[in-house]
Amino acid sequence: MEAWGTSEQRGAEVVTISLCMIVKDEEATLWNCLDSVKDIADEIIIVDTGSTDRSKEIASEFTDKIYDFEWVGNFEPARNFSFKHATMDYILWLDADDVLLEEDQKKFLELKKDLDPSVDSVSMIYNYGFDEYGNVTLSFRRNRLVKRSRNFQWEGDCHVYLVVSGEILDTDICVSHKRVHHSTGRNLAIYEKRLEKGDSFSPRDFYYYGNELSENGHFERAIESYTACLDMEEGWREDKIAACSRLADCYGKIGELEKQRLALYKSFQYDVPRPEVCCRLGDLLAKEKNYRAAVFWYECAIDYVQPSENWGFTYKAYSTWIPHQNLCKCNYYLQNFEKSYEHNEIARKYRPEDSGILHNKKLLEDKLKI
Repeated sequence: MEAWGTSEQRGAEVVTISLCMIVKDEEATLWNCLDSVKDIADEIIIVDTGSTDRSKEIASEFTDKIYDFEWVGNFEPARNFSFKHATMDYILWLDADDVLLEEDQKKFLELKKDLDPSVDSVSMIYNYGFDEYGNVTLSFRRNRLVKRSRNFQWEGDCHVYLVVSGEILDTDICVSHKRVHHSTGRNLAIYEKRLEKGDSFSPRDFYYYGNELSENGHFERAIESYTACLDMEEGWREDKIAACSRLADCYGKIGELEKQRLALYKSFQYDVPRPEVCCRLGDLLAKEKNYRAAVFWYECAIDYVQPSENWGFTYKAYSTWIPHQNLCKCNYYLQNFEKSYEHNEIARKYRPEDSGILHNKKLLEDKLKI
């Protein structure tokens, strides 16, 4: 969707924004989060679900609208409770370990000035994962700013989501996730409690339950959960594709290499081969020393064209430095030293201090007498 006219052109006032957050023991990240949006939000609402650290004290530097909410075992009621206290035109939601970088703050202020009030929701890019050099490794879209009068609600238990409809504006504004810790045990407990109660799981539930099991080292049980997700006819395509990759990883952890390969192939039922799948297939072939076949898949990862409108998971590392670094290795063993060097140099642009890439650079320069 194209940008709307300016507020002056529309003769309208600048919209107002309520920031709504739920927190618990977030003293390590909360100040950075609030400081990055203090000039954007007209109102900051903090719902605390039982902090024992300095979270409330830090929040009080930015707002006096701090509310207690007893933790009831899932996130849906807490997030909806925070929305009930909003009084501005639009509601922005963030987690305590999210920030808006300076460039995105400027974009957000422009959006706020020019946003047409007919827009019901504004989607933004969520840069969720980074490597040690600051490269984005995982991103996806989220409905991040919603019109308060529409009374949109959160649904789910652990990995909750906003149910929105109407006029949606897609922007290139990014929210950056700067995670310090990850409470995998807490999230897993939410799903385990639901199972004890006999709740029925949707494909989305099975996917995220599988993620929590895998992150806690329960690979066999994670395989069962991902398989359940894939066996159900309904469900979001992006969850299905991601489930195939994660299922393959779990099979790899327990040494079931052929099942790992089949899980990757299964993703082709849902879309063209994604970069993360291509690289995993290349890795399997490279381990078998089938370097020519591995080259094919790594090149497929690089050649993948991201759709202009994409709400799925984007793993940028798998279309940038990872395939190039592996093409360096494969071409080296195929005696294509010039190609090997070219791919290593491209990988070095993304990871200039990577010791493995620097080692390859010296090795190949000696080989090519550069």
